[in-house]
Amino acid sequence: MKILEEKDKARYKEFLEKHERCNFQQSLEWGEVKTNWIKEVILSEDKEGNIIGSLCVWIRKIPIFGNMMYSARGPVCDIHDEEVIKDITEGAKFLAEKYKAFVLRVEPDILKSDEKFREIISKLNYKIKDNSTDFKDEIQPRFVFRLDIKDKNEDEIFNNFHSKTRYNIRLATKKGVEIREGKKEDLKDFHKIMIETGERDDFIIRPLSYFEKMYDSLGANHMKLLMAYHENTPIAGIVPIMYGNKVWYLYGASSNKHRNLMPNYLLQWTMIKEAIEKKYDMYDFRGVSGVVDETHPQYGLYRFKKGFNAEFTEFIGEIYIEYKPLVNRMYKVAEKTFRSLRMFKKRLLGK
Repeated sequence: MKILEEKDKARYKEFLEKHERCNFQQSLEWGEVKTNWIKEVILSEDKEGNIIGSLCVWIRKIPIFGNMMYSARGPVCDIHDEEVIKDITEGAKFLAEKYKAFVLRVEPDILKSDEKFREIISKLNYKIKDNSTDFKDEIQPRFVFRLDIKDKNEDEIFNNFHSKTRYNIRLATKKGVEIREGKKEDLKDFHKIMIETGERDDFIIRPLSYFEKMYDSLGANHMKLLMAYHENTPIAGIVPIMYGNKVWYLYGASSNKHRNLMPNYLLQWTMIKEAIEKKYDMYDFRGVSGVVDETHPQYGLYRFKKGFNAEFTEFIGEIYIEYKPLVNRMYKVAEKTFRSLRMFKKRLLGK
C-alpha cells in the first residue's frame, strides 16, 4: 500500500483510464471540481511496482464531529481479489489515523447480487447499508440504468429502444430540433434552463460557477455540453462525462416551453451515437428511484430512461468502516434529523 504522490499521478491516470472498472469520480480531474474536500488516493501495487488497485478518498471536516472520509464509486481493482482490497483497506486505516477520521463511507458501483464481494468486505469489518430506495438516502444513486453498447452499432441499439422512444426521437427531428455542441460560454444558457428545471421538478441547482469549474477541470476530453435548439432558441441540454471505457449522463435540463418537441430524447440519442462511434463500452444514464411505482413522483424519470432499453441496475449501497463508532452513530442521527428538518421546511413553505 502507498499513498499517491505527485510523481505517481500520470501512471495513476493511465491505470484508471485503462481499467474496466474505471469511474470518473475516482479521477484526479473530478477531484479538482470538489474543491471543498481534501483528496488522497490509496494505491495497491504488485511486486514490480505496477498499480493493481486504487481508492480515491475525499476528506471533509464535519462541524462538531470531526473528519469524515468518503469515496464515490471505488475501489478500482479486481473486486474479488481479497488481498488487494485488504491492502486498500489498510491504506484507508492509515488515512483515518492521519486525519483523525471517524468513518470511511464508500459507495461502490458493484452489484447488490455480488456475494463474493460481500463476503470479502464483511471479513474486513466493513458494514453494509443496502436498504435505501430513494435519492435522498445516499450521496450517489443506488439504482441506475446502464446501456451496454460494447461492440454494437447504431441500428442494433436504436431498434432495441422502446417504440415510443424511437417515435419521440424521430418527432424531435421532424419538428426541427437541432443538437449543437456547446462551449463554455453556452453554460449560461444551460444553467438558466437548469434553474427552470429545478423549480419545476423540485431539486436544488448548483451555481453556474460549479459547471464552469467542471468544464475547466475535465476539459474537452472528458466533458461535453450538448444543447437542443428550436428556431435558434435553446430549449434543453445535457452534460455527459466521458472517462475510460464509459460515458455518464450527469446533468440534464429542459425548459417548460417546447417540451412537446421531445428534445431530451434526441439529445440522448445524439450522445449515445457518439459513444458508439468512439467505441465506449457503456452509456450510464445514472440514477432513478428504487421505488418502481407509477404513483411515485419520480416514475417519469424511470420511464424515460427505461425507454432506451438500458438495464435497471441495483448497486450494493453504502459500505463503511467506523473508526470511532460512537461519533459516527451520533453523526448519523444528526444527519437524519437535518434531512427531516429540511423536508419539513420545504413543505412548510409550500415548495
